[in-house]
Amino acid sequence: MLRILLLAPDCDPERVSIPFVSYCHAAALAQLHEVTLVAGAPVEGALRRAKAPFRGIEVVRMPLLERLYAWSLRRIFKYNYDTQALTAFGYPFAIAFEWRAWRQLRQRIFAGEFDVVLRLLPMTAVLPSPFAFFLRKGPIPFVLGPLQGGLGSAPGFSQPDKREWIFRVRSLYRFLPFARSTYRHAAAIIAAVSHIRTQFAAYSDKLFFIPENGIARSLCVADARRPEPGAKLELIFVGGLVRRKACYLGLRAATPLLRSGLAHFTLIGDGPERSSLEQLARDLGITNAVSFCGWLSHEEVLNHLRSADVVVLPAIREGGGGVVFEALASGAVPVILDWGGPGDIVHPEVGYKVPPSNEEEVVLQMERILSELADNRDLVYRLRQQGLSYARECLTWDAKAQATTQVLNWVVRRGPKPDLPWSKMARVKCVNDVENASPERHYEAGETVLRPGTANGSPSQDAGMPRRSRRMERSST
Repeated sequence: MLRILLLAPDCDPERVSIPFVSYCHAAALAQLHEVTLVAGAPVEGALRRAKAPFRGIEVVRMPLLERLYAWSLRRIFKYNYDTQALTAFGYPFAIAFEWRAWRQLRQRIFAGEFDVVLRLLPMTAVLPSPFAFFLRKGPIPFVLGPLQGGLGSAPGFSQPDKREWIFRVRSLYRFLPFARSTYRHAAAIIAAVSHIRTQFAAYSDKLFFIPENGIARSLCVADARRPEPGAKLELIFVGGLVRRKACYLGLRAATPLLRSGLAHFTLIGDGPERSSLEQLARDLGITNAVSFCGWLSHEEVLNHLRSADVVVLPAIREGGGGVVFEALASGAVPVILDWGGPGDIVHPEVGYKVPPSNEEEVVLQMERILSELADNRDLVYRLRQQGLSYARECLTWDAKAQATTQVLNWVVRRGPKPDLPWSKMARVKCVNDVENASPERHYEAGETVLRPGTANGSPSQDAGMPRRSRRMERSST
């Protein structure tokens, strides 16, 4: 058992997205170790109400800065968490939090009260940590992650992300105070998405991959579907109806099935693209086969996922892809664009991932995949059962905490260096190619996988989500 000092200023069991993800990760670690959680004053009440088994909760209070940040978030950024500007604005607040935390806890650190410092938040790689510099000569190691961010939109699509220009200046973060020392002095760096590995190529000897998201074990329930013979293929999309989610690609790909009455498409979520998607459904002649549900409670979302056959996620920019975790745990087969976090999770035994070649090719490949699944319900059943097993064994918060423990044990010299490479989850047998009836074979990470109806696909507890709408609160970096 380790004594972990865990930095997570915005860790919050009563919100969604990154604050909730970090809370679940911290709570899972607290089941295995003595965890002292360091958090900001605005989340103190929620943390104490949750009653997770932390050894202690240390609250860093910055009343003036907290009021300034809250005012700016409300009046300037209009609660738009999906903006690079908010990430940049957060830099001085993140530095101030860690400076205050260091002054508050340094005597206990040097007194030997902790074995290791783990920074869970901020999760973005562009916000550095003074703790790495403060601990450069010991007495305990510093670890940060899982880290994400820096993913641009997939190339070749007609509706690119409007904020692509911001990525041209993103690399300037390297010149911020503490930026270089953060990664130079860190004993280990945990990345949440594989695309970030090029950013940390110089530190490959201490770089590990652990996915950003996880799921509560209680969500991994037995499949209760009892489909009737000849039933429609139930398709579902869950997420914000925003440009980067590219829901229009899924609608276009499903059109032949929807027109012929062989499928039904449920869209859960809302956003600025809703009106254009409703117009697209009218133009394609599929209005009667598409349901726009708007935002639903998390419980309602799970009920829809547990009755769906396929979750369609053609996002051209997606970080963690939490809906993929919940889809697998619910028995819905994921069909995704292989760009960003979802591609690190989906592998050929549980779903399909389409390479981001160009818009027309992606629509064509997804159309073929959906047609294959509509014609072969045995394949749907097999993928569903394998996905359920995969979720129970690999994707829970418990599994994530165990993987993090391997890294922490290594940095404190209590265990061997863990084997957590990129797309390790893709090192599995390929499902039989139904179309060509090819035999099963093994694929190693990095090897091209051919799947029925796809082109060159690259390989790849219980806190409970709050019962409220799944509005995105992610600062995209």
